[in-house]
Amino acid sequence: MKPSRCFSADLFSRPEEQARNRFQSELEFVQCLANPNYLNFLAQRGVLRERPFINYLKYLLYWKEPEYAKFLKYPHCLHMLELLQYEHFRKELVNAQCAKFIDEQQLLHWQHYSRKRTRLQQALAEQQQPQQQPHTAAAARETPPSSNEDGLACDDRAQLIPPQTETL
Repeated sequence: MKPSRCFSADLFSRPEEQARNRFQSELEFVQCLANPNYLNFLAQRGVLRERPFINYLKYLLYWKEPEYAKFLKYPHCLHMLELLQYEHFRKELVNAQCAKFIDEQQLLHWQHYSRKRTRLQQALAEQQQPQQQPHTAAAARETPPSSNEDGLACDDRAQLIPPQTETL
């Protein structure tokens, strides 16, 4: 039986596939660290006391680098990853009340952030509204916005993209 070309191509793509799978697995795990209930679960089972796991948490600090952090959906996970480097924090997570407190604080932060962002967007919209002159507003109504291959008008697409914030 003669080996096919697909078989030899699979051998070369395997390291790339393994790297992609590792990236996805680590990304998912790091984001799980944003969940204080999951951290409590790990602490109660003694996982946070195991030296190999503590070393793994130290290894995962590379996610704080901007080229990796940009893939994260839940930025709180980076703060939790940083806190997990401290033995005292890992010990406190055994207590369900500690996890509940962290969970409540996250919720309060998200609510505050959401309200603040809404206010900033409203202020920006009000600020831009008086700056428009009547003849430019009429011209904008006469010409329809251009649409792209995804069917969204350019004006609609701009509303979907969150404003960029400066990072330190």
